[in-house]
Amino acid sequence: MSHITIYHNPACGTSRNVLALIRNSGEEPAVIEYLKTPPDRATLERLIAAMNMPVRDVLRQKGTPYDELDLADAKWTDAQLVDFMLQHPILINRPIVVTPLGTRLCRPSEAVLDILPQPQQAAFAKEDGEAVVDAKGQRVDKF
Repeated sequence: MSHITIYHNPACGTSRNVLALIRNSGEEPAVIEYLKTPPDRATLERLIAAMNMPVRDVLRQKGTPYDELDLADAKWTDAQLVDFMLQHPILINRPIVVTPLGTRLCRPSEAVLDILPQPQQAAFAKEDGEAVVDAKGQRVDKF
């Protein structure tokens, strides 16, 4: 079994790019389609803690019931926000990747390169054509 796990949404371009970058490093990750198989409370809380992010930063707004649930309101506690994510897994921002080097919300998709144990094996471009890795397996700097 792989030592890399991705909490994946195949309908999300960023998530597909991250999965492809993991595979481009020669690894076949455990793929958890979290909308079909949502994490339980303990797992979600462990992931959030491992990412060292505020719970609010893990909430996805676009294409979710975020606005209808009024989740921008500061009245919600972290535990309540986790409750909402458990009730509506689409609220969990993605993709979340777990490797031996760390756990990260990989937005933008290049963020996964910082936690992959193995280097990129080949050139890689995102679905939109943006180059991420060159032919030598090196990260392409945009700056």
